[in-house]
Amino acid sequence: MAATIGEQLRLAREARGIALREICDQTRISVHYLEAIEANDYKRLPGGVFNRSFIKAYAKYIGFNEHEAVEGYTRYLREHGDEAADEVNTHPMHSKVYTDTPATRSPVLTVVLAILILAILTAAALAALHWFQKRAALEPHNREPFFALSQTHAPMYNDLTSETTVLGAHDHSRYF
Repeated sequence: MAATIGEQLRLAREARGIALREICDQTRISVHYLEAIEANDYKRLPGGVFNRSFIKAYAKYIGFNEHEAVEGYTRYLREHGDEAADEVNTHPMHSKVYTDTPATRSPVLTVVLAILILAILTAAALAALHWFQKRAALEPHNREPFFALSQTHAPMYNDLTSETTVLGAHDHSRYF
């Protein structure tokens, strides 16, 4: 009896001296799945197209004919009546959101409501603008900004200087 595809892949891998960890790192297939492929335990694989893709990637990495590997996998499933391992859900999924019912509101009503909402928002924005302009007009215009330096009438000199001292002839040593 010929060896199964899992055994053939394992023998080809061992003949080339490739570790399962290396295949895992390069193909991003879990070592757990690679061991399942070699043991022909396809129920441990995710199923569907993943099984075929894993076998194809494994075969390609070790230099085994990819098409032959996938055919061997399909043959193994047929011989062992294990079609459930490769089963893909072919039943269509029905949405739980029911969109088949006709619209209960007229599109004209939707447009009218949208225009009404936009008109209300525009009126509110214009009212706010009018209120701010009116408020600004009532406030006195000669206010100084709060962050401006206040102008004090303090003299530019202190007790150590005289009013007659010329600025250029100042002796700064008296201040320290």
